[in-house]
Amino acid sequence: MKEDFLHKKLAERSAQQSLRVLRLPDGKADFCSNDYLGIIRHGLIESSMPSSSAPLKHGSGGSRLLAGNFALAEETEQWLAAFHEAPSGLLFNSGYDANLGLLSSVPQRGDTILYDYLSHASIRDGIRLSFAQSFSFRHNDLADLQKKLAAATGNIFVVTESVFSMDGDEAPLKEMVAICEEYHAHLVIDEAHATGVIGERGEGMVQLLGLEQQCFARVHTFGKAVGCHGAIVLGSRELRDYLVNFARSFIYTTALPESNVLAIRNAYALFPAMKQERLHLQGLIGHFQAAALRYRKLPSQTPIQVVIIPGNAEVKQAAARLQAAGLDVRPILYPTVPRGEERLRIVLHAFNTIKELELLVRELSA
Repeated sequence: MKEDFLHKKLAERSAQQSLRVLRLPDGKADFCSNDYLGIIRHGLIESSMPSSSAPLKHGSGGSRLLAGNFALAEETEQWLAAFHEAPSGLLFNSGYDANLGLLSSVPQRGDTILYDYLSHASIRDGIRLSFAQSFSFRHNDLADLQKKLAAATGNIFVVTESVFSMDGDEAPLKEMVAICEEYHAHLVIDEAHATGVIGERGEGMVQLLGLEQQCFARVHTFGKAVGCHGAIVLGSRELRDYLVNFARSFIYTTALPESNVLAIRNAYALFPAMKQERLHLQGLIGHFQAAALRYRKLPSQTPIQVVIIPGNAEVKQAAARLQAAGLDVRPILYPTVPRGEERLRIVLHAFNTIKELELLVRELSA
């Protein structure tokens, strides 16, 4: 069977210097993973499991609507909703599944979705599957959002991330809440990169700002600082019931098993108390932001630090130099980011040392 059509597309990527390949970890200083607090690195979830506990199932046997529901899942949803000060919540298998299910099922034909231009691919894919009309607004641009809200029809949904995964900056949530209230729009916030990191207990930006009651839905994912897998959509009890009935990425997939759900519970028992880790992380962020580099650096008060090096070939060369110095920094290439905005996405962690950071700064300053 000929596969010329596959070869053609791969050859195009290769010519653009944007062909993706899988790599195994090789012991370099980690400046690329989303394990912000080191929960994965230090095996904290595994070590918190009591050795005397009963064996956990690693399969659920079906979707939640069939054989895959169990008491621990429902108890955990209630527990997470209480932690995040929400009326209710529904577990999904990943952040991608959560955004896909929420955004594809809730907005209907005749409704309008307005989303930040830099929103994550999972948000965009969920919107693409919706029957609602959708428009992006310029990144964190309140005037552009207001202009598009004035022209929106039907039920209106405004979607953003609290911390943006590729720029590391934060959405102006207080101002967005005020504008959404003015236009009776439903605000949906993805807290993936704020969970565990932002707030006194790592509760996220919405709770830090006291905006829980003004959000239609929040998505908290567990694959970053929380150190495990899965996600929860928080909102009203009615929203939960709606998703159980209409979110295809919830209905038609095998449910998370007991072992995974217990890992989520254990992680949530760990990270709220990791204040020293968050404090050290903030120190690293301040140190890096104050450093003078040879490249353009984006302002960010989050663990995601960005150095712009235009051109796929150029940013790949810069990443290779850092790799040769023992620093695991990965390039982000076009078309993942716009042409000319290729970058090093540097992720700081609570386990990174000042010595490692100073080496990174030296390499980027030379």
